[in-house]
Amino acid sequence: MAEPAGSVAFITGGTSGIGLATAELLAAQGASVVVFARTQQGLDAAAAALEVRRVSPGQRFAARRLDVSDHTAVDDVMSAAVRELGAPALLVNAAGRAVPHYFEDVTYERFDDTLKVNLYGVRNAVAAVAPHMKTRRSGHIVNVSSMAGFVGVFGLTDYCASKFAVVGFSEALRQELRPFGVGVSVLCPPDTDTPGLARENLDKPPETVAVSAGGGLLQPEDVARALLAGVRRGRFMIVPGGEGRLAWLVKRYAPSVVDTVMARAVRRTQAKERP
Repeated sequence: MAEPAGSVAFITGGTSGIGLATAELLAAQGASVVVFARTQQGLDAAAAALEVRRVSPGQRFAARRLDVSDHTAVDDVMSAAVRELGAPALLVNAAGRAVPHYFEDVTYERFDDTLKVNLYGVRNAVAAVAPHMKTRRSGHIVNVSSMAGFVGVFGLTDYCASKFAVVGFSEALRQELRPFGVGVSVLCPPDTDTPGLARENLDKPPETVAVSAGGGLLQPEDVARALLAGVRRGRFMIVPGGEGRLAWLVKRYAPSVVDTVMARAVRRTQAKERP
């Protein structure tokens, strides 16, 4: 990826959480930024936040309404953004959703919706932007997964399915785009203090709360800094936070330890919940 100053970045899910924090950080470093999200209110607020961080009169900011699960809309809206601001040097796919629940209560429709947003949304944005990067023979794509993209977590069957898939998709994509000078990274943060997490916590099964407790809690700004640092260093797997990196290493080299610790947390929680 080129240095932020003077470059263009596209960010889905760019009106809150990790997406917005990344957009603000890039704006403060001199980049032009386009954020994409579903709600106009959020887009208006994000556009104002980016203006506050402007450091050069040449920077351009835009906020475009978009449902990443709609592949036709993604192609149309992102193609228009490329015509307006130019092909991005950086694409960050941060749009996503999680609705924790026991598997038997996850309807087919909910499972399908989660995959459409978290996985197909990534695919759709990459399909719209990657050809431009290949033509220029430069650029970088960051697909936001999660610690739940390499550790299966109680109560997150649909979410884990989508986020594990994002990791595999990104790994294969990296091999395809490398000959064209285009980099690919996958970001796997632990729980991050975002509006999305606040919504998740409203209905999260107690076992999910217990299992997630050891993963740590980061601020979106810390995750955004780790994301951009990882891109600069050309890293594929970006895992912010000490607890997250430890979990990644233990899961990779001693997966039975992770399973044992999580199973113990589930048993203890269920014992407390019994009447």
